[in-house]
Amino acid sequence: MKKNVIAVAGTGYVGLSLAVLLAQHNKVYAVDIIKEKVDLINKHVSPIQDSEISDYLANKELDLVATLDAKKAYSAADYIVVAAPTNYDEELDHFDTTAVEAVLDIVFSVNDHAFIIIKSTIPVGYTKSLEEKYKSKRFIFSPEFLRETKALYDNLYPSRIVIGCNKEDKNALDAGIHFANLLSEGALKENIPTLITNISEAEAIKLFSNTYLALRVAYFNELDTYAELKGLNTKEIIDGVGLDDRIGSHYNNPSFGYGGYCLPKDTKQMLNNYKGVPQNIIGAIVNSNKTRKEHIAEQVLAKLGYIKGNKKSIKGKKAGIFRLTMKSGSDNFRSSSIQDVMNYLTRHGLELIIFEPMLKDGSKFNGHLVINDLEKFKTSADIIVANRHDKRLKDVEDKLYTRDLYFEN
Repeated sequence: MKKNVIAVAGTGYVGLSLAVLLAQHNKVYAVDIIKEKVDLINKHVSPIQDSEISDYLANKELDLVATLDAKKAYSAADYIVVAAPTNYDEELDHFDTTAVEAVLDIVFSVNDHAFIIIKSTIPVGYTKSLEEKYKSKRFIFSPEFLRETKALYDNLYPSRIVIGCNKEDKNALDAGIHFANLLSEGALKENIPTLITNISEAEAIKLFSNTYLALRVAYFNELDTYAELKGLNTKEIIDGVGLDDRIGSHYNNPSFGYGGYCLPKDTKQMLNNYKGVPQNIIGAIVNSNKTRKEHIAEQVLAKLGYIKGNKKSIKGKKAGIFRLTMKSGSDNFRSSSIQDVMNYLTRHGLELIIFEPMLKDGSKFNGHLVINDLEKFKTSADIIVANRHDKRLKDVEDKLYTRDLYFEN
């Protein structure tokens, strides 16, 4: 039986996990512009931190080739998966989709038959605009629902498969159903809930899903803020609330705010999509996250004896920032909430030092010294600020500030 030929544009968490998943039963070209990543993949080594991807690359029989030659890969493909980054442009107030369109410009110059599956997160209505721009019905939008460091696992055991296509076009509908089957074929989970929708509805599913997760994070963070300022036991309250089956005990651990690859940009894009539509909740989610980070910074300052408006009150004091990553086991600190907390602290005149093994010891991050000798870091800091607890901090809990209430020793 002839294999499908699939090209995947981008080898981040989304692209590489899909390339590995699909390469079990199809011929896959993983396209990237970074030679080091391409070389690692071709040596069966994962360039990103994901244990399942590392295991599959090292031990599974995969028909997978990483390449820098985008034109060659795209021209040979029956399906082209676009997993290019779409960062949020604060000035334009919407996703920056230039990387997606750069891929599409190449695709349409070399391939007139392949169906294009967009996995990048995009605004609602964007794929329809692509149909008009490129005068093509070959577009499918299939949202991803992945966690960083668990991307392949979440593709092997997906909560659902969602395919958005032009359902009035038989070829597009057939291609959408076929691609859903390819995803299901590569997965280990059986009987995966599969939903075939129109394109814009699929785009909305992605943004509404992540906005709800952000809402849940913001809710428990605000619960924690209330309990902290009122002298109540946050964990006991959350445990009691979570015993309600309608609420449950997931996504309930307080943090310094939601951050990372998806939630900050997706909630802002969701709010942008609401222009002209009555709303209160969506805007409140975005604002709540900002308020939470300011509250965390104010608590840190208060514990150091800061007097409002008087920077001299904390002169000579140092706050140690333990990790810039969003969570334990992560290699990502893009848009991490701790960085906004740091900016707030810096504006108030507080000196910061950072423990972050992903950075070079003795280097500077945004002007702050990196100290990766953990004992030196702990003794140098007057307070240690950690979004997530760590067993290595157990001996300095007297000067540790964290809101991680479900830390496991």
